[in-house]
Amino acid sequence: MKLRILQVIPYFVPAWDYGGPLGVCYGLSKGLVQRGHEVIVYTTDTLDAKNRIKAREEVIDGIKVRRFGNLSNSIAYNHNFWLSPAMLSTVRNNLKYFDIVHMHEYRTTQNVMVHHYAVKYGIPYVTQAHGALLRKAPKRSLKRLYDNLFGYRILKDAARVIALNETEVDQYEKMGIARNKINIVPNGIDLSEFENLPAKGEFRKKYGLRDDDKVVLYVGRLHQTKGLDLLVKAFAELNIDNARLVIVGPDDGYLATLTGLIEDFAIADRVLLTGPLYERSRLEAYVDADVFVTPTFYGFPVTFAEASACGLPIITTEDDPRLDWIHNQVGYVVAYDVNQLKDAVLKIITNRDLVPQFQENGRKLVRDRFNWSKIAENVEGIYLSCLPSSE
Repeated sequence: MKLRILQVIPYFVPAWDYGGPLGVCYGLSKGLVQRGHEVIVYTTDTLDAKNRIKAREEVIDGIKVRRFGNLSNSIAYNHNFWLSPAMLSTVRNNLKYFDIVHMHEYRTTQNVMVHHYAVKYGIPYVTQAHGALLRKAPKRSLKRLYDNLFGYRILKDAARVIALNETEVDQYEKMGIARNKINIVPNGIDLSEFENLPAKGEFRKKYGLRDDDKVVLYVGRLHQTKGLDLLVKAFAELNIDNARLVIVGPDDGYLATLTGLIEDFAIADRVLLTGPLYERSRLEAYVDADVFVTPTFYGFPVTFAEASACGLPIITTEDDPRLDWIHNQVGYVVAYDVNQLKDAVLKIITNRDLVPQFQENGRKLVRDRFNWSKIAENVEGIYLSCLPSSE
């Protein structure tokens, strides 16, 4: 059965600075197109804090994309608030022609619009919060207000909600969602992008790193919630002269604080801040690193799957959501503690006998569980279960 599917997200390709949900929506949509479905994305024209995407309508890898003007890209980028009033009339006039709607993110004005008309027209929809359910600071009171005005109803009226892990399942249940409405779907990657990885040494040569340097890699947004302060403190405790900390990603309000910490710990000569890297440049960083560290995260970072696909051991902390496939399989999960994080990094970069098994396990997990082809098939099944004929 060919479905007409609407994906709703505030930002879309090529606005990669906005992080994980964009990659999920893109990878899933591409996989659904490959399965024979018609996929349309409603989004805004935001590219980053200062720039807009000019094309209002285009087709990307078979995905039909329609962009609506965002009132302020600066506010959107700095405060995660996208306002696209021109989308309203299009949603009102066209939503009734879709078989299913998939709303990404959670607290967005786009979801408010789509929820209203989905309920009015009886169009089933799926909601995927991407780890955004918790009311963590900042803006905790504004998040509570959104939930009371719109959020609880958006979740309650959804035919299904998608969680990234068991931790997010618990969060949905605390928001009043019955367990039988929750499906766990991990994030994935396009395996074809990892078939011909860059040769070792390209990233090191580009950034002046020696062959014998031990590279500790972080890839992600530079945000206060990512535990980068813990990573810097743990790295500063490493007693290895040739250890190098490489931090890859766009500034999300934390760069000034991060550089201040690096200076305070007198490790600036051992830390490389590259800014965001995309496509092959990003793969070069994974290939040339010795260990991948993300102290804290929400949901299921695509970077974990990318690192595993490149054979890179992973370290994270117990402060995070529960991912049952990391500890002692592809790396380590330790307490949110400077010494424990330091010891885990030390164990991997000084004991190369550990690495081959972590590499093999990681590549197998990505191949079997975290590829978009498999995930798109699973999500297709969720969509079909939401349709009236499936009841």
